[in-house]
Amino acid sequence: MSDSATLMDSYTEMTELLLPNDTNNLGRALGGVVLHWMDICGAIAAMRFSNQQCVTASMDHVDFISPIDLGEVAVVEAFVFSTGRTSVDVKVNVRAEDPRTGEERETTTSFFTFVALDESGTPTPVPDLECPTENQQSLCDAARQQRMEELQSIAERIEG
Repeated sequence: MSDSATLMDSYTEMTELLLPNDTNNLGRALGGVVLHWMDICGAIAAMRFSNQQCVTASMDHVDFISPIDLGEVAVVEAFVFSTGRTSVDVKVNVRAEDPRTGEERETTTSFFTFVALDESGTPTPVPDLECPTENQQSLCDAARQQRMEELQSIAERIEG
């Protein structure tokens, strides 16, 4: 394992065409299908970063901002923005793209935590995160800030 890896080492983008089997009776993406895509994309980002097998440990609050309609392309992107000793935190965003017009809109966002495992299935250390460019540092800072605000909002609701 290397001592460090960059945010871009983890960057992953997947595309999916929304087909009828993945829609509800309104012709929109089923939430579970979108979560499945997000989990896969996030896991790939975690594995690319750590060079280890990774498993999902948690998923934060999910915001379904806008629907994905039948025939649209879902673009799922993920990147590591923070690390622990054996865990990586991944920001996952989904946007819908109309393939006929090129119009795009944000649809879903969440934060995932993955744990890296060695060959015997035991949690294993992950590299430190480096952000060598201004763009990488901005992405990292924005993700950390957004997660902090989200957690603060949840705590305030609980305290009620």
